[in-house]
Amino acid sequence: MTTESDELLDFARRYTEAWCSGDPVRVAEHYAADGSLTINGGTPSVSRAAVTEAARSFMDAFPDLRVLMDDVRLGESGIEYRWTLVGTNTGPGGTGNRVRISGYEEWTLDDDGLIADSQGHYDQAEDDRQIEHGVDEPR
Repeated sequence: MTTESDELLDFARRYTEAWCSGDPVRVAEHYAADGSLTINGGTPSVSRAAVTEAARSFMDAFPDLRVLMDDVRLGESGIEYRWTLVGTNTGPGGTGNRVRISGYEEWTLDDDGLIADSQGHYDQAEDDRQIEHGVDEPR
């Protein structure tokens, strides 16, 4: 592994830990001051305050939220961070059902090594199905 890939792996681990912390500000600290997070092509959350609120929406919906880092790689087309979200939808108006959904983010980092842009992707229809009906956890 090169130093650059070691640094990327360390950053991705800290980002994963931030998602598991229950503190959305810790997630936003991984973004540049004017960084953006776009989820499934929706309206971008631009600024640390907006990223904080986007993270908070997931943490509120899934109070036991855990994000598992599946992979992070630096390729010719940029950085890809692959993850699996596991949690129970017990937040306000929640169904009480467990979900396990995988996705990925395409990152562009700034010169300070913070996320300038993240394009997040996951199967929204499958997520909605699991929220409504739950998912059987692998044993």
